[in-house]
Amino acid sequence: MSEKIYCFTLPTPFTVGDVNVYLIAAEKLTLVDIGPKTEEAWVQFRSQIEDIGYRVEDIEQVILTHHHPDHVGLADYIKNEDVSFVSLAYNLPWLRKDQEFLTHHDQFYEKVYTEMGIQQFHKKAMSQIRRYLDYSCTITVDTVVQEGDEIAGLTGWIVLETPGHAQGHLSLFKKSEGILIGGDHVIKHISSNALIEPPPIGVEERPKTLLQYRESLKKVIEYNVKVVYAGHGEVVYNPLELVQERLIKQEERAERILSMIEAEALSGFDICKRLFPSIFLKELGLTMSETLGHLDLLESENKIDVENKNGVLFYCKKGAASQ
Repeated sequence: MSEKIYCFTLPTPFTVGDVNVYLIAAEKLTLVDIGPKTEEAWVQFRSQIEDIGYRVEDIEQVILTHHHPDHVGLADYIKNEDVSFVSLAYNLPWLRKDQEFLTHHDQFYEKVYTEMGIQQFHKKAMSQIRRYLDYSCTITVDTVVQEGDEIAGLTGWIVLETPGHAQGHLSLFKKSEGILIGGDHVIKHISSNALIEPPPIGVEERPKTLLQYRESLKKVIEYNVKVVYAGHGEVVYNPLELVQERLIKQEERAERILSMIEAEALSGFDICKRLFPSIFLKELGLTMSETLGHLDLLESENKIDVENKNGVLFYCKKGAASQ
């Protein structure tokens, strides 16, 4: 059969706005992502798939680019023995949401926010994070994939692991056409946030998500991607220039932070408030991730010193504390 890609745009309750999910009519009818768990998204999804002549019941497999609720929530509405779910291994506990994972999840964020110096807003931050999970799903992944794997029923497509925005983020790449179905890896109108997330249970070190994301962005260049079907907004054509711009912008933001801490040591939260004075309270998780990611970048380049004061980390320009 000739392969065709359809895009469905579904509403979300999140600041990012509508989400795109993709139906690939190939040997297996394959859905890439599925949208948040809301009745509004479900009605829109059913309507749009029926408009092109299919039914929800026709879907044979669902590939999840990452675990974020706006991309996976409706899986609860279609899970049955006839549908196979495909994802990276990291996402499995996020999609099961058992008590061991939820405890690990909460303890991780409490530790990170304590180290960043959040005090009076700590409960608000944790509430935001937990509320976000309400729009997710509880499913079992049938097929775990990794870098370079081909997926049954999708001839010519391979899995690229593209961590950064999410630890368990994958993209689907069709080399013969230079097409990437990229989830939230590359979005035209906004730069994806490299969100701070917990490591797998049993791993102590926090993932350096912005550093990961920068390496994943370089894969777009390495694989000479021509077109990105994005998880939000328009299709991105000729994305290489956009990727280069994003890498430069990240470096510029890191240098801006470096100038803030040239004269005095600041906590992560102090820096966050200066970077995002009008939105840090409304989008605390996003703004703290952005702040911490760029501090990680500066630390990886040996440009800053970090001091732990009673459990709170303070950052200053390299050598400034001794001056």
